[in-house]
Amino acid sequence: MNTMAEARLQTQKKSSQDGQETSLWSSGFGMKLEAVTPFLGKYRPFVGRCCQTCTPKSWESLFHRSIMDLGFCNVILVKEENTRFRGWLVRRLCYFLWSLEQHIPPCQDASQKIMESTGVQNVISGRAPGGAGEGQVPSHVRKEVQRILGHIQAPPRPFLLRLFSWALLRFLNCLFLNVQLYRGQMKMVQKASQAGSPLVFLSTHKSVLDGILLPFVLLSQGVGVLRVAWDPRTCSPLLRALLKKLGGLFLPPEANLSPDSPEGVLARAVVHATVEQLLASRQPLLIFLEEPPGVRGPRLSALGLSWLGLVVQGVQAGIVPDTLLVPVAVTYDLVPEAPHDTCHALAPLGLWTGALAVLRSLRRWGCGRRVCVRVNLAQPFSLQEYIIDARSCWGSRQTLEQLLQPIVLGQCTAVPDTEKEQEWTPVTGPLLALREEDQLLVRRLSWHVLNASVASSAVMSTAIMATLLLFKHQKGVFLSQLLGEFSWLTEETLLRGFDVGFSGQLRCLVQHTLSLLRPHVALLRIQQGDLLVVPRPGPGLTSLARLSAELLPTFLSEAVGACAVRGLLAGRVPPEGPWELQGVELLSQKELYCQILLLLHLLPQDLLLLQPCQSCYCYCQEVLDRLIQCGLLVAEETRGSQPACDTGRQRLSARLLWKLSGDFTDSDSDDFEEAEGRYFRLSQQSRCPDFFLFLCRLLSPVLKAFAQAAAFLHRGRLPDTESGYTEQLFQFLRATAQEEGLFECADPNLAISAIWTFRDLGVLQQTPGPTGPMLHLSPAFASRDSQEKLGQFIRQFICS
Repeated sequence: MNTMAEARLQTQKKSSQDGQETSLWSSGFGMKLEAVTPFLGKYRPFVGRCCQTCTPKSWESLFHRSIMDLGFCNVILVKEENTRFRGWLVRRLCYFLWSLEQHIPPCQDASQKIMESTGVQNVISGRAPGGAGEGQVPSHVRKEVQRILGHIQAPPRPFLLRLFSWALLRFLNCLFLNVQLYRGQMKMVQKASQAGSPLVFLSTHKSVLDGILLPFVLLSQGVGVLRVAWDPRTCSPLLRALLKKLGGLFLPPEANLSPDSPEGVLARAVVHATVEQLLASRQPLLIFLEEPPGVRGPRLSALGLSWLGLVVQGVQAGIVPDTLLVPVAVTYDLVPEAPHDTCHALAPLGLWTGALAVLRSLRRWGCGRRVCVRVNLAQPFSLQEYIIDARSCWGSRQTLEQLLQPIVLGQCTAVPDTEKEQEWTPVTGPLLALREEDQLLVRRLSWHVLNASVASSAVMSTAIMATLLLFKHQKGVFLSQLLGEFSWLTEETLLRGFDVGFSGQLRCLVQHTLSLLRPHVALLRIQQGDLLVVPRPGPGLTSLARLSAELLPTFLSEAVGACAVRGLLAGRVPPEGPWELQGVELLSQKELYCQILLLLHLLPQDLLLLQPCQSCYCYCQEVLDRLIQCGLLVAEETRGSQPACDTGRQRLSARLLWKLSGDFTDSDSDDFEEAEGRYFRLSQQSRCPDFFLFLCRLLSPVLKAFAQAAAFLHRGRLPDTESGYTEQLFQFLRATAQEEGLFECADPNLAISAIWTFRDLGVLQQTPGPTGPMLHLSPAFASRDSQEKLGQFIRQFICS
């Protein structure tokens, strides 16, 4: 990828400040420049392998090491060589000729087959329970079926698809520097599609452009016309009509009615028949598992769960023998701004509003702020195999109130070795028609795929730069030092098996990144010829916090471990004490496990994205291993204990020394007992204090927001509705940010996450009211003493 070299010419700006703030390009500091090489040894780290526990056959069959040798392609770079023609006229019309040569299979109207499907016919004839045909004229119901089907989809128009592809290609070239796709991942998907099973792409949702960018990328690679499950809330009726002709799918509003409603039964039957027809015709389908950007609420999309439930139901019914699921992730240097205010409810996007937004984007981004995009496709896996194998990993779970409330209030000290049950996404739409066991299957499958999508996401340069400026150099840093730390954090990211979405000369990378972050940083020239990079105080820090959240999954295990160690030392060593004093303390493995478990239970599942097949004990061991591997913890040999490296005289116990990784039984508690004799100390290496503090600060926005929410309990006006109390807390976070400078916590999503966590913990209770559910303080946390205990429990994990 040589795109960053041209970014230097694309992003030059003239200085607009009065002498002090200067342009990065005019800096004349002399130093030897090094290239950032995002490779480990010979190969770039290959990301996105499927779960070996739940889908071992897919893990073996749909991957070959030869695909790791393939490079990248820029999807929007279309030249004369990409067409079948040559000549000077072809060079000027290559976009148009390329769009004409795309293979678009003929799309037939499947309305008659949907009308004749068994489920729809049962509802029409009244044979289904609660069927709409009871007491009604069948012809009226048939017209109702046609109306519902018209709301769901329309036959795609090949001419319109080619015209839209041509226009979109020109638009993307004006908006982005490149759209990179790894050829190895694409070859893996193409190989999987040759098996004859339909492909279902399950994607993250970072921008409103994802719904048109991903179909364009996959159409250009020969996958076919992608049917996209759109959110009706994001589109006006006119825009919905256009998107349906381009392959869009929309869930009818009647599908969200109660299960015993005749209109809801009929709408769900038509939607189910539509998905069955898509699977039978082998048409690829795209479902977004995350809520659209700008929506306040849980991370997991209720609409995405509904569409995925329909796919699972179709496979279980035998419509197709199997379906291949492909996790997808799209990452941007900067997410293109949506035309609506992200702090308010999502407003429908109209056709003309969208056109004006396109023009504004071209004007804003075309003048030196063009960004790079990376599309990642994880390894496909068999849905049928997951349905059969994943159920064996299920076990009993407890609510957060049962797990943490006695410990927070000081009524208990033992940490239960049990999984946490936390589901914030409501069950709506067609998912209501499934059995409770199948609903649980769809939920855990969604978390599994979302974890795979995030793990395969490339880390962009803006995320690395925002993390350095926010958590290491909030008071400013010299550019010469920033170059070295940018290279260091890139190397640390690659060593943890995560890919990066950039390459090129180090100075060009930093120049390109700082030009994109120019609204949030100030560049000050100093006398020595270097530059001082200073984050702008205020809302700019909130924007940097959102960008840095993209890097958190890379260091999440180490960050959880570092905060757990901080909590363990909180009662022993003063936080401001020297590192040498903290390194004297012995930390037992059992204490570390318990502290990690407490933090895992406190942090929301939306942040952790733990795999459902992985037990808490396994994750605790992974966190501890990561702390040892990165050099923060060293094993301590106590007097009279067997050396940790001496395995020769260890005896086999009556129990087996190995267990299934998905074993959620109480036998895991025996391992906690065995860990009592193992001790660790904090390493005394010179780099460890700064790295430890850096890891703790990665989780500081969410932990500080939770601590401020605990302090707000006695100030808030309760009872109140959930939206009303959320607005109260958000205004308090903003006021605290102005007073104390904690702008990274002034995020409405953090306010919602804190309120929902407190509700699960039993701090807040929900009761029905005349205007909807009302929140009020529970009796257990009505006193100031209980609220102070909650605040102390949270603050122990925060490293100031």
